[in-house]
Amino acid sequence: MQDKRMKTDVLIIGAGISGCISALTLAEKGIEVTLLTQGEDLFTGNTRLAQGGIVYTGPGDSPKILEKDILTAGWNYNNIKAIRTLTKNAPEALKHLLMDKYPVPFAHSEGEYCLTREGGHAVPRILYCADHTGYSIMEVLAKAVENTPNITICTQRTAVDLLTNHHHARQTDFKYCLSNKCLGAYVYNESIDAVETILADYTILATGGLGQIFLHTTNSTGSIGSGVAMASRAKVRIINSEMIQFHPTAFYQGTRSRASRRFLISEAVRGEGAKLVNCYGEAFMPRYDPRADLAPRDIVTRSIQEELLRTGEECVYLDAANFVKHNLKERFPTIYGTCTEAGTDITKSPIPVVPAAHYFCGGVLVDEKGRTTLDKLYAVGECSCTGLHGGNRLASTSLLEGMFWGFEAGKDIGRKISSKTSISKKLMNAIPDWENSGTNENEDPALIAQDWMLIRSIMWNYVGITRSTARLSRAMYDLQNLNRDLKSFYKRTPVSRPIVDLFHGCQAAIAVTAAAIKNKESLGCHYRID
Repeated sequence: MQDKRMKTDVLIIGAGISGCISALTLAEKGIEVTLLTQGEDLFTGNTRLAQGGIVYTGPGDSPKILEKDILTAGWNYNNIKAIRTLTKNAPEALKHLLMDKYPVPFAHSEGEYCLTREGGHAVPRILYCADHTGYSIMEVLAKAVENTPNITICTQRTAVDLLTNHHHARQTDFKYCLSNKCLGAYVYNESIDAVETILADYTILATGGLGQIFLHTTNSTGSIGSGVAMASRAKVRIINSEMIQFHPTAFYQGTRSRASRRFLISEAVRGEGAKLVNCYGEAFMPRYDPRADLAPRDIVTRSIQEELLRTGEECVYLDAANFVKHNLKERFPTIYGTCTEAGTDITKSPIPVVPAAHYFCGGVLVDEKGRTTLDKLYAVGECSCTGLHGGNRLASTSLLEGMFWGFEAGKDIGRKISSKTSISKKLMNAIPDWENSGTNENEDPALIAQDWMLIRSIMWNYVGITRSTARLSRAMYDLQNLNRDLKSFYKRTPVSRPIVDLFHGCQAAIAVTAAAIKNKESLGCHYRID
């Protein structure tokens, strides 16, 4: 893309499983798609990090049984319509997409797919590729996307702001129009250090989660809530932002570990029989829940936190060596390799683990087709909120949700798009290009790092696993002060990815905190101690 201004049929912001499936579904219908990724390839998001697997269906399973499991894990706070849409249609869509059309090498034996069981599931129903399921899926989808002529992949791009006629159009007749529409986005191009204007008939947010606004997380570095921040500024409805799922078992390498994210120890390890033990070697989960190590994640996370407070230790341990019957090197090669490099042989010793921010159960409100409250804007994957997860996500449903809603959004736009839905030339001309606010060269990596540390510490300590009115009030006060300081300090600074990410991260943190303050009831991931 040589010009700083372009027009496309559909703009997709984010290139994980949901963004790629949407792009492929649209391109198959002859629609021109522009797919944005922050990295130099399509392997920078959270999808590639997914270890455990993707929900399918198995012997003795049914839509009703899966529905019950999702509702139980979600504390009955779920959107029943979303659950039934998924349980009835998603397994068939998975077969069509990831078995037949874009075959993923899921584990199989004697001609049958292998299925595992994880916490909260009544039966084995999860497909997997050893312990690198997400990466294997992305390998297949990335190759398909790269070989599809109708998809233009734009690398090193960071979306800055969604374009709407109410907010950006310079001609007054578009401002006075009752209906507000998404018209694309301003996008920062890192390779040329400039902001591009990408106009689109339809826009899909597929920006992923926001785990990086917390001090400890399993998420990729780009997971800072940019989709929520941009949608919120465009007055799109956001829902359930307080529902942050903390994964109970992230690899603990000591307090001095400076990794940008904590390595995840998949729930599938417990699904295969591993048990959580304390520093005395005692399996403690039966004291907290009758489902023990297979209880839903929010319960396991709080149980670990209680155990740490009780024992005064820095971590607990996941004992796979004494309880898993499989060959651990073969079943969990990635986990085995990573832990071995850090000095822990999982075939002989228990794995030190702690909780970490993992999954955003809230997000941009969407319907069963991925449509948001803003016309021409869709949202899919972790940045969206279908209501499927309710108060807590059931293990291995995220890849299925991302795939299914990516597919549904692509099909819905494909049915609607035509010359009649295209942005008029008059409206396109009314949208100005990005105007640089100034030339102050005050971008300092040390200052940005300190601001990020402040955001992450506030969120971990005050808006983390357990919350209170005092903690949340303090968090909001500090975050709002920081937001004002950032606006003032960078008012005349040229745009860059670090600055855009910092603003989006701070705004996403405020959205999560505001929702947590508003919700006075402890439920699932949102646990209040007052």
